[in-house]
Amino acid sequence: MPAPAEGERYFAQNCTACHGPSGAGGGTIGLRSAPDLTGISTRAGGNFPRAQVLSQIDGYSRGKSPAHVMPEFGSLLKGELVPVEVDGVLTPTPRPLAALLAYLEAIQVE
Repeated sequence: MPAPAEGERYFAQNCTACHGPSGAGGGTIGLRSAPDLTGISTRAGGNFPRAQVLSQIDGYSRGKSPAHVMPEFGSLLKGELVPVEVDGVLTPTPRPLAALLAYLEAIQVE
């Protein structure tokens, strides 16, 4: 899996407008505040939910309601595939997406 520093670049390019430079929120989605990404593990009961996070970013689990509004990140779905452990299974994942996942996991606060 790529280092969090690599994912930080992708975060800065794709996520800070809504989620703020630290990931703690601060941007907006329409009239709503963007979620605090530093509390994903806390909201998931203490474990970072890699499968859910990957599905949210790649668009697989997004609904059609305004609460699930997020832009498409096609550029994160291209490139070299790297193995990422998800629920005990090594899953081939595009490197940019894996790097962003590593960064998001690294910025979790308790």
